[in-house]
Amino acid sequence: MKKAIVITILVLFGALTAAPLVFLACGSLMGSGELAEYLAPVLESTKGYARWRLFPLYPTLRNLVELCFDSPEFFQMFWNTMKITAGILAGQLVFGLPSAWGLARYPIPGKRFFYLLYILLMMLPFQVTMLSQYLVLNRLHLMDTTWAVIVPGVFSTFSVFLMYRFFCGIPEELLEAARIDGAGEWKIFLAIGVPLGSSGIFSALVLQFLECFSMIEQPLVFLQTKKLWPLSLYLPEIKEGQTGFALCCSLVALLPALCVFGMGQQYLELGITAAAVKE
Repeated sequence: MKKAIVITILVLFGALTAAPLVFLACGSLMGSGELAEYLAPVLESTKGYARWRLFPLYPTLRNLVELCFDSPEFFQMFWNTMKITAGILAGQLVFGLPSAWGLARYPIPGKRFFYLLYILLMMLPFQVTMLSQYLVLNRLHLMDTTWAVIVPGVFSTFSVFLMYRFFCGIPEELLEAARIDGAGEWKIFLAIGVPLGSSGIFSALVLQFLECFSMIEQPLVFLQTKKLWPLSLYLPEIKEGQTGFALCCSLVALLPALCVFGMGQQYLELGITAAAVKE
């Protein structure tokens, strides 16, 4: 009896979690007339309550066709998003990965202070550091370029914090044995540290991908040219009366994040567990 109750509760919560995705999928297959009928109290501020159907009465692919053939800006901004995300993730591997290894495995003077500084910087919202980032990027003449979004993201402290947790779990005896066998520090890092810390590395990359793919504030502040905008700034630009098209765009924009989350779910769970463990 208890098991049945638990299963029922989990199914209900699972259905509630999947409801927005079902809403997007169904809405993208509905025509403008059907959507206007169901969502009139929301879109036109009429009396009554909005209604919804699980399956469209008159399914259509018009919204998808319009997106694929009549919306070049969508794909331009999609590739802008991919370039920004790929640049940030590559930079974090180049700079964040060695930083996390050095912070975790070497007796650096003031190590505890730097670790607390990393945590403090990780907790600061973008609004606090926005002005300082703007002044630095403007002095470097990077404003209104893709690098204006990539460079601050490369030095994100959260990925270092997460990888640091995994690198701390590598036994010191294993590293000492490698040093006795004549392995240099770089070889130890690449041949032992990176493979054993791969779970933390992948979990950090998954989390950063999800964050970078949907960032709004950074490109909104640092990018003025519309051709450089990421996909997250395209959806608010959709005109009123294009409800079905907006739902279709949202669904397509969500697919890359769902794919990355599905492939990296195992690593993501390990990363969240490691980040929650008190040092």
